[in-house]
Parts: sequence; structure tokens; C-alpha cells
Amino acid sequence: MPNESALGVFVPRQLARHCRAPGTPRARASVPAAMSEWLISLEGTGSGQRLAMILALLAAFLHAVFGSLQKARHDPWLSRGAIDACLVGVSFPLLFLVPWPEPHMWPIFVGVVIIHFLYKVLQAMAYSRGAFTVVYPVVRGTGPLFAVIGAWFLFGEVFTSVQWLGLGVLLSGIFGLAVYNLMFLVTDRETLVPALGLALGTGLFVALYTTYDAFGIRSAVDPFTFLVWFFFLSAFDFPMLFAFTPLRRRLSGIALRPLALRGLAGAFVAFGSFGSVMLATRLDKVGEAAVLRETSTVFAALTGWLVLRETVGPRRIALMTLIAAGAVIVEMGG
Repeated sequence: MPNESALGVFVPRQLARHCRAPGTPRARASVPAAMSEWLISLEGTGSGQRLAMILALLAAFLHAVFGSLQKARHDPWLSRGAIDACLVGVSFPLLFLVPWPEPHMWPIFVGVVIIHFLYKVLQAMAYSRGAFTVVYPVVRGTGPLFAVIGAWFLFGEVFTSVQWLGLGVLLSGIFGLAVYNLMFLVTDRETLVPALGLALGTGLFVALYTTYDAFGIRSAVDPFTFLVWFFFLSAFDFPMLFAFTPLRRRLSGIALRPLALRGLAGAFVAFGSFGSVMLATRLDKVGEAAVLRETSTVFAALTGWLVLRETVGPRRIALMTLIAAGAVIVEMGG
């Protein structure tokens, strides 16, 4: 299906395979060019759908790891700043390995920067006020429902009745997990109400960036051009906040080496997580990729248990099974 939308700046996939904007150079290295051509050749095929499913599940696992990196040990604001600083450094040399963005992509990148900045601020505020195992499921549970609606509005995607059933099963598991964690929460209860409000707001931005990023990567002739410039441009905000606002006071007394190592690890995880799901939305339906990614709540619970030393019991395991079952129903129902 052509990448058309009400915004009117999509490049049809068929056209993207054969043309580029005037003056746009070809890829400057054979390996990235070959990867782009291979990926584009899979669009609309059964192999592309299978790869999209694998990428969405990989994104789910990596996103849970990414969330725990931002929450664990360090202040979430510091963790996010360190991750973004490393993303700028890691992505900069990659800019020379991909074609230059087409002129119509620059306004899209402006939207990317704004949306992801607001998402990151809300996420850091939520993590600062609430327990990871309560906040994270609410964030991830709110996102897929609105992402499915957004995908219908922008891309004309329609879920079958079986897929809506699967989405309901998945959401019942996600929000059930949040309620269960809330019942037995012993820390951060005094800030719980604002944390849950921020988590809901963050979830709405998850849906917004999921559909908007899919819009962006489908608009680009070369998907890797979008990914590299996405990571480079959207990572300047938090380092600049620490450089020019009172947030820099949070660095006082902090051991910078462990923070930098956490930032570097987070940068590579972010490449895998956000990159995988955006490639999945280029290859297949946005709504399906968004739902499959929300199995990250299962991985988050396991991460909370293994890394953050939070408890996991049989009831939580049952709820996580619901989440996984819902994802399977959505995929099979399509």
C-alpha cells in the first residue's frame, strides 16, 4: 500500500525503490546501501512480515532493558542525559554512511525532535515519582491502543475482530500488572497519584511517536537515513538541558565514569530498540508492531526482578502470560 496520508508528504514505497530527490547522493558505503535495498525489497512480502514480527519482539526486549537502565541506580534525568550524549557521539560518524535526507524530510525531523523531547521529559518525571513496575506497565499499556487508532487514521490500517480481542487480552494483562504492583507497593506511595498521571501522559506520547516515526521512516527513500538522523537530532535536547539549565546541579557529587558507561550501554540499546520497531513499521502494519512491542512489560517485570531486585510471584506470571497471549492473538488474527 502506498505511504499516503492526509499530510501529503509520503513517498510511495514503489517510487522509493527507484528514485531519490534531485541532488541526493547515493549511499556512501556499499554495505549500508545493500542493507537498504534488501530491506526495501522485503516490503509487502511474507518475509517482510516475519522480519517485522521479529524486529518488534526484539524492540520489546530491548525497550525493557532501556527502561531499567534509565530507572536503575542513577537519577532518571541523569541517565537520560548520559544516554542522549552518547547517542550524539555514536550516531555522528554514521551520518557519513547514509544518503543525505531529502528536502521534505527536514520538517518531519523537526516534529520528531519536539515529540521525543516531550516524551522523554514526561518519562523522566514519571520514573522520578513512581516505582518502575507500576509506572512502566501504565506507560506501555496506554500506548498501543492509541497507536492502533493513529495507524487507522494515518495509514488506513484496520484491525480484525480477532486482533481487537487480542489487544483487549494484552491490555488487561498490562493494566492488571500495574494494579497488582500498585496493591503491594511499599515505596513511593506518597507520589503515586502524580506518577500515574504522568505515566498516562507518557503513554499517549508513546502512541504519538510510534505513529509519527512510522510516518517519518516511510517518507524517507532510505530507511537508514531516517534512523541515523533520527538518533542524531533527537538526542541533543537533554545534554543541552544539563548544559544550560539548573539540571546541571544534579551532576554534583556524581561519579561520572559509571554514569558514562550506563549512557553508552543505553545508547546502543536505544539503537536496537527504537531502530527495530521503526524498521518493523516500515515493513508491516504499524498497529501490529506497536502491540507486539508492548510485550516489553513482560521483559520489564523480569528485568525488575533480576536487576532491580523487585519481587515476581505467580499472579504476576499469570498476568504476563495474558500479555504474551494477547500479542500472539493479534499476530495470528492478522
